Amino acid sequence: MHAALVTDYTKSPVFTLCSEPQPAPGEVLVHVTAAAKSQLVMAQASGKHYASPKPPFIPGVDGVGKLENGQRVYFAFPRAPQGAMAQRVTVPQNYTVVLPDDVDDISAAAMANPGMSSWAALNERAHFKSGEAVLIHGASGASGRLAIQIARYLGASRIVATARSAHHATDLIALGADAFIDLNQNPATLNALYQREFAAGLGIVLDFVWGPSAAIILQAAAPHAEGAAAPRIRYVNIGSMGGAEISLPASVLRSSGLELMGSGLGSVAHVDLVRCIGEMLRARQAGGFKIAATARPLNEVEKHWAVATPERMVFTL
Repeated sequence: MHAALVTDYTKSPVFTLCSEPQPAPGEVLVHVTAAAKSQLVMAQASGKHYASPKPPFIPGVDGVGKLENGQRVYFAFPRAPQGAMAQRVTVPQNYTVVLPDDVDDISAAAMANPGMSSWAALNERAHFKSGEAVLIHGASGASGRLAIQIARYLGASRIVATARSAHHATDLIALGADAFIDLNQNPATLNALYQREFAAGLGIVLDFVWGPSAAIILQAAAPHAEGAAAPRIRYVNIGSMGGAEISLPASVLRSSGLELMGSGLGSVAHVDLVRCIGEMLRARQAGGFKIAATARPLNEVEKHWAVATPERMVFTL
């Protein structure tokens, strides 16, 4: 069969012939139709993710396809060195969910991973309840934009979005954010803005950025006040586009109601992540979830792999 193949972390995958996968007990064979180039897939293929396989391997953590009986499914987590960017792949049966008829293959493949990131973070990690206020740190990307739409659908009372350019404000508010914070401001100004939001009842932070800008939010959550206990704040890290490390004084944790956690591979069971994606895709029509996607044939993977596009790129077979 044909597939994309990572032979070197420093090079783009190549389109080549690979051996046919053989289902193990409990696995199903999926004939792949679409697989997205997500940040997770790119990080794994470059060796920069904590779950990167060793080359050679087929990239892709999830996709859309058909089972042998013709049923259309979303699938995830093929067993390495298999990946989703191949004509056929085997996955555990409980890592598949039937796709609703109202979502096409390309939209499902494009939306699954970024939509899961906030759906799982809110429901599995933060245990979000309707009426809570949410800050989405780094909302201009595909995952952040979907996070706004998902938080609104789930019943957030207030959504605050951050991004590194003020020109994103109009789009993010149109998607459902109530307020926008431009990250291109000095730390003291940002600290004051975040403190105001926490004082007004902000209870959950979804962080796609990490790094120094995340440290400002965390420090703003510490009121340094006497008296009653500080309100509970669940801070969920999802990505680290702004840096892998932060400097965090211990006093911030002692003087606040902060609960630090992450959401991703390992913090949520694979089967629960797949379930979250199924829930999110079934809610897509009712929630009006949208994602900009562009499709390219997999035999052009080497040409398009390193190309940065505003839309989520999906490779088709």
